Amino acid sequence: MTTQHILIIEDDERIGSTLLRALVGSGYDARWERTGERGVSAVGEQRPDLILLDLGLPDGDGLDVCRRIHRDDASLDIVMLTARDEELDVVVGLDAGAVDYITKPFRLAELLARIRAQLRRRDPRPAAPEVVGDLRLEAPARRIWRDGAELELRAKEYDLLARLLADAGNVVSRETLMSDVWDENWIGSTKTLDFHIAALRRKIDGDRDASRITTLRGVGYRFEVL
Repeated sequence: MTTQHILIIEDDERIGSTLLRALVGSGYDARWERTGERGVSAVGEQRPDLILLDLGLPDGDGLDVCRRIHRDDASLDIVMLTARDEELDVVVGLDAGAVDYITKPFRLAELLARIRAQLRRRDPRPAAPEVVGDLRLEAPARRIWRDGAELELRAKEYDLLARLLADAGNVVSRETLMSDVWDENWIGSTKTLDFHIAALRRKIDGDRDASRITTLRGVGYRFEVL
């Protein structure tokens, strides 16, 4: 099996060196860059399987680095490392192209679990139907259209919408969504799910007064069939 390559973009010497040792010790091919510019260049030199990106970089905002990387390759998984834990900051980070975030200080074991979750990349189950209302899904190409226009979805947004479409009209629990879309052994906050649901609503609802993704508090979400 090919060794998975992880790029660390982090200016803190202690955190960067600790992550590098931990990742290499866990069998990954890891590279550490200390600035945003070097990180962007490193992506071009060797495409990583996953990027750990600090938002507080010495040569600029990590969000701008995230946007640049995402613009060039939207399929790259970027996990934000940030001391900013306000909800707005996290939403902005996910909108910039990140698939997950973890706040500092973090437990190394939890971060490694998050990395394994992202790299596992298993398809959500069960399979979604090809057409649900005004949405058409092409699973082999991982593409979804609404009224003939393709939706610009990030990797996890596609997985989440496909999973909801698979049970369109029925409630899918938060636990099931976290298990099927992220990882069967997920640990930590499920706020990531809420942020991705919010992003999906903005992209698929358009000018509708009510969202077609209904929240059942404390239970989960239901995709409403038009």
